[in-house]
Amino acid sequence: MKIYTKSGDKGTTSLFGGARVDKNSKRLSVYGTVDELNSQIGIILSENPPKEIVKKLIRVQGELFILGWDLATPSEKGLELRVKVKRVSKYYVARLEREIDALSTSLPEINNFILPGGGKVGAQLHFARTIARRAERDAVALSKEESINPYAIVYLNRLSDWLFILARYANRQEKIIEAYWKGR
Repeated sequence: MKIYTKSGDKGTTSLFGGARVDKNSKRLSVYGTVDELNSQIGIILSENPPKEIVKKLIRVQGELFILGWDLATPSEKGLELRVKVKRVSKYYVARLEREIDALSTSLPEINNFILPGGGKVGAQLHFARTIARRAERDAVALSKEESINPYAIVYLNRLSDWLFILARYANRQEKIIEAYWKGR
């Protein structure tokens, strides 16, 4: 099987279900950003993160594929009958929340903003958080024009919180002191 199809050479691509859209559409932008986030997590995994979070990161990579598939499949009546799509749900969000709560218990309380950074893993996790926030903004923009799974936005919002906590956790495991923003 060839990797190239040439069907997108004129600036369009197919969504699940067969509809063709321009490659600069908001729908493609959001799931392209989700793909970028997934690649960033791959970079984090190459940096040997704390073993306690490796399985979680790999699981989230799988969830991001589901989210991408979800976002690439319009929510249209009748389409769900033709195309079986797994979509993110409150279950995914609840698991992230449980993990945030569990990891937070081992971290010092914060009263100021934390400057993104730390060790290689912590800094890369902070960067992943910013990609998740961009994906969330893109999903919100798309939702203003087209119907999408509302849990896609909630999942991305919680995922950015989860990545923030993982960055703090990774820095703590490496005994790196977080830098706080001093403000004015």
